[in-house]
Parts: sequence; structure tokens; C-alpha cells
Amino acid sequence: MRRNYLPILALAVGIALMSIAIFLACVPLVGAQGLGSLAGGHLIANYQEIMSAVAAPDWQGSGQLFIMLQHNLFTPLFAAVLIVMLLLFAAHYLFVGAKKFSHEGKQIFYYSILCRLIHALAALSFTVLMLSGLMMIFGKFFHGGSLVQAARFLHAPAAVVFLPTVFVLFLLWVKDMLPAADDLDWLLVFGGYLTKKQMVVPAGKFNPGQKSWFWLAVGGGAVMAVTGYYLFSFATDIPGIRLAAIIHNFLGVVLLAMFMIHLYMAIFAVKGSLQSMLTGSKSAEEVAMMHSNYYKKIT
Repeated sequence: MRRNYLPILALAVGIALMSIAIFLACVPLVGAQGLGSLAGGHLIANYQEIMSAVAAPDWQGSGQLFIMLQHNLFTPLFAAVLIVMLLLFAAHYLFVGAKKFSHEGKQIFYYSILCRLIHALAALSFTVLMLSGLMMIFGKFFHGGSLVQAARFLHAPAAVVFLPTVFVLFLLWVKDMLPAADDLDWLLVFGGYLTKKQMVVPAGKFNPGQKSWFWLAVGGGAVMAVTGYYLFSFATDIPGIRLAAIIHNFLGVVLLAMFMIHLYMAIFAVKGSLQSMLTGSKSAEEVAMMHSNYYKKIT
């Protein structure tokens, strides 16, 4: 490994280790106050007892709404998003196809090694969040038990790793992710993704689709962290846990859809796009066509 990569790698490993350390330090503290009414002010060790209270169909509280949403809406909603998105991707790939650009010749440096390493940590932790979250949503299909409990406890440390990495990405990219005048022009042609024809697309370094995912990941990630903390720790009362679960699940549906779009665009919609996160460079042809305003700025 080249010597100048070592400090960056050390930083990435340090962020991951710090995140895990914070998580382990916080675990003994959580849940010590919120559900005191159920255990005389002491931390409840029985997870089933807590969940039974949360899911109780109390007519005068939020129990009925919570049960209706949890049992009748969220699981079908997540399933619908998965199925519909996959069908849309298949239709797009079959009838429109991928954008193809020559990756020979001139290359334009796009992402520093710091960006790539931090993005890799964020992508890995977010993937774990999505997969473990879906395992909990579809828990009954996995017959519950130890597998779903393992997903729940894998979910929390993955979130703690994701938060500092997305914060670093926010600092690195926020300037380029701000709204720009050419965003509307991009939206009017939907980035050229709905036509087989090659066309020059007006966009800066990041297009509105990428910007939307960035702000959703940053803002939505913060909300998911707060609600997820209460769901993991039970450090609030019963109505608070129910509200946190409802917000967490609704936002999770939106994040799942956007995450799937992000993966499809990176892996299938633009051939070789994922390679730029490995090498740090894009072909000049791709940048000139898909990020034409940025290309004019740097050439």
C-alpha cells in the first residue's frame, strides 16, 4: 500500500472504532428512566414485557393506531416498495437501457481517496441498516426468534458507524450539494434517463437526483438516529415509543426506495459508474454528457 494512503486508512478505521466504542459505552445507560412505570424505576431486562406494553390495544391511548399501522400497513408497504421498485428497474433496463460511455482516454478526477473511504464506510453501514431493518419488518417470515433479535442488535451498531461517516460526507460535499440554477433544467429532461438517445445534460458536479439522496440521507439519517435510539433503548414512555416507531417506519420506506434507486443508478443505469468510487475518476465523455456544466467549468 502506498505510504500516503495510510493516514486516510487510519482515519477511516479510527471513525469505525470510535463509533463502536461510543455504542458500547451508551448501552448500559439507555432505558434507565423511560419505562419506570413498568418496573418501579428500574431498567427492564425483559424485552417481551416492554413490547407487550407497547403493543397493548389501549382504547384511550395510541395503541389501536399503532397496532393498525404495524400489523396492517408497514409490512405490505415495505413489500410493495421492494416489488414496485424492482419492476420499474427491470422495465427501465429493458426498454431504455444503460447509458454507455467510453472509459478509455482522458479521465477527470472526481473523488478524493478520503471521500471514497468514508463513502465506503457509509455505504457498508447503511446496507447493514437496510438489510437488518427489513429482517425486523418481515420478522414473522423469518419465524422471529434469535435471527430477528440478532438483526435488531446488529442494526444499532451499524447506525452508530453510519452517523459519523455521513457527517464527514456532509462536510466534504455540502457545498456541491446546494441547489443550483441548472437543477430545474435537469429535472425537465429527467437527466436524460428516460431516453435511449445520448444527450448533453445540464448539471453540475452532482445532479438533483444525487442531491436529493444526499439531503435525505443526512436529514433522514438524523431523524432515524433519534427515533432509533428510543426504539433501541426504550428511554421514553409508551406513547413516545409508538410515535418513534411510526416515524421510523414511514421514513424507512422513503429511505429504502431512494437507496434502491441509488444502487440501480450506480450499478446498472450508467455503465462503469460504480468504478468512479473505486478509482476516483470518471471518463471525460461521461462528465461532458451527464455533468455538462461542471465539465465546462473545469475545462
